[in-house]
Amino acid sequence: MLRTSEISMSSADLDESDIRSVVEVLRGGRLALGPVASAFEAAVAAYAGVAHAVAVSSGTAALHLVIKALGLGPGDEVLVPSFTFAASVNAILYEGATPVFAEAEPVTFNLDVDDLERRVTPRTRAILAVDVFGHPAEWDGLARVARRHGLILVDDCCEALGAEYRGRRLGSFGAAGAFAFYPNKQITTGEGGMVVTSDPRLASLCRSLANQGREEGAGWLHHGLLGHNYRMDEMSASLGLSQMARLENILARRERVATMYGERLHRVPGVQPPRILPHVRVSRFVYVVTLDEGLDRDRTIEAMAAEGVPARGYFAPIHTQPYIRERLGNLAGTLPVTERLARRTLALPFHNRLGEADVDHVLAVLGRSLRKG
Repeated sequence: MLRTSEISMSSADLDESDIRSVVEVLRGGRLALGPVASAFEAAVAAYAGVAHAVAVSSGTAALHLVIKALGLGPGDEVLVPSFTFAASVNAILYEGATPVFAEAEPVTFNLDVDDLERRVTPRTRAILAVDVFGHPAEWDGLARVARRHGLILVDDCCEALGAEYRGRRLGSFGAAGAFAFYPNKQITTGEGGMVVTSDPRLASLCRSLANQGREEGAGWLHHGLLGHNYRMDEMSASLGLSQMARLENILARRERVATMYGERLHRVPGVQPPRILPHVRVSRFVYVVTLDEGLDRDRTIEAMAAEGVPARGYFAPIHTQPYIRERLGNLAGTLPVTERLARRTLALPFHNRLGEADVDHVLAVLGRSLRKG
């Protein structure tokens, strides 16, 4: 079998129906605040099993709006993983609240519920959980902690559209959830995100805040709130709506690539595939393997790049980032499990355009690179 001449780290799944949808909007002339964004919102809300969705300009914007609409701010602590993308933490900082980092558990890399509960203080007001790499967090345990301590629960499901926990789709857990549609996600709008919730007050507030604080039914130049321009345009929404129609097919194709990796990884000593718990449906975002202790992840990435195959370290712990150190002090060493995982996790090229020959080539390069390291 032939492989592609160049293997990219990620690639959006775009077809002619997506192109036609965007062109139709362009020809129609209404490019913002139109019916396509509303239709996209309705499609995502129905899929996630919630009453409301608000289309916005990015997953980061969606998280920020949720934190702001919930009234979290100075003096409030929000429990959050460090093994995540920076946006999860940034949304908390934007509103002046304090992120309190909790450990990852080493099987799925999601929040360790027991460690999380030990970090609750009288100032803790919320838990922002992340479904890391599209594997659902342990929502039953998180809900018990939230109930026991009277905390708000928020789902950063930006990496997990289509994932399920005990038969229930993500986006429907907690007070609200946030999806993201960057090109490496399951579906894309270019940039874009979505707030999902069944709370009508929260949805209305997020919609107002995303539209410069305008209030429903008020005049165009009436601003009841200090808001943001976080709106999603009609072209982006048309791409998202078209992609939603193919979502299950896209997810199945991504799962096929993950299966090809999993079936072949036994050929590469010292590398463990991602592990999936039996009570969840994973929605594959990236394909991250774990290297055995003692293997040099960074040198492996360099050696793979020298052979033309990209790979990345996923994730760098947020609690060790320079901007966090400036705000919260030196937290290095406070999350030993997270820090150990972060040194050993490696993201391989992953998208549904990869074929068997591509996967074979990636793993052959990985094996050679590990031996060099």
